[in-house]
Amino acid sequence: MPTASVIRFQIEAALADRIPSALTPVPRVIRPVTPTGIQAVDEFIEGGFPDGAITELVGPECSGRSSLTLSFLARLTQAAKVCAWIDVSNSFHPESAGAAGVDLSRLLWVRCGVPANDVQHCAQTRFTLPDRYLVPPQIKKGLHGGGFGPHPRGEANGLSDAVTGLLRPESIAPRCAEPQRRVRQERAVLEPQQTLLPQKDRRQASPATPWSRLDQALRVTDLLLQGGGFSAIVLDIGSIAPEYASRVPLATWFRYQAVAEHSQASILLLSQYPCAKSSAGLVLRLAPGNALNDETTIFTGIEHSVEGVRKRFSTSTSNVVPLRKPPQRESAARWQSRTSWAGRR
Repeated sequence: MPTASVIRFQIEAALADRIPSALTPVPRVIRPVTPTGIQAVDEFIEGGFPDGAITELVGPECSGRSSLTLSFLARLTQAAKVCAWIDVSNSFHPESAGAAGVDLSRLLWVRCGVPANDVQHCAQTRFTLPDRYLVPPQIKKGLHGGGFGPHPRGEANGLSDAVTGLLRPESIAPRCAEPQRRVRQERAVLEPQQTLLPQKDRRQASPATPWSRLDQALRVTDLLLQGGGFSAIVLDIGSIAPEYASRVPLATWFRYQAVAEHSQASILLLSQYPCAKSSAGLVLRLAPGNALNDETTIFTGIEHSVEGVRKRFSTSTSNVVPLRKPPQRESAARWQSRTSWAGRR
């Protein structure tokens, strides 16, 4: 009676023309990883974020998505690598990134949905008070002055313009005494399309609409991936509602995954809803953080938790399937982010 190895050899020889190595297990894909800088997370995901794949961080606001991403970018930029942050909702804070250890000279910050006049205003204007509001006027002698200063009503002249000069253009409000008109905001209408926006709507859409900002972000991601040279590209759509983010065509994420695998660039997708589906190599779900109770009257930090939803790549090099069920790893990991005034504990 022939042995199992002989039967296996005969079957593979008979099917060699149609199905090469029909009974040979497919070797597992070994993907290089980059540590995130957080030991608890690195141990949980077996080394770090995979290179050349899409890593999706899903969670609500204040769940630790940005903190985990900044720690990852800090490791890359300190190793003299160039990264990019595509900011869809203008929520990126450069000061916090610098405090986390990110080398800002090696980070490209792309702001989507910012009007051109606001960019020119930010580049040309310094938010300071004019000199005529900082230098006290000369003392006027007379009926109202009397040698003791100007009239009280004259002190308020120009105060409204001085205060609004310190504010950002999008938050400038009229004077308190002036009547304010209520502007009715048009509700965005979602229409299923093969692309994000039709060509005619792209020209007419306001930069502030979610569709327009999301369309700009996807186009910028395409350009950065095609240009190459970036070790990591962060696509931050965490403030975009799920009804907008979920309508991105799956072909878009599949194209990003194919280009990232070819260029070995890591794509980090920050969202509230899992969008990339099967194109994502690693999907982590983060829960809202809990405040630490070290002090009763001082905020000292937040404890975050992360759960693994999808892990396509494994570091195991063995193709042997064990008969017994291997020991299961923990399904979640926890880490703490402390404030600068709390110090080391």
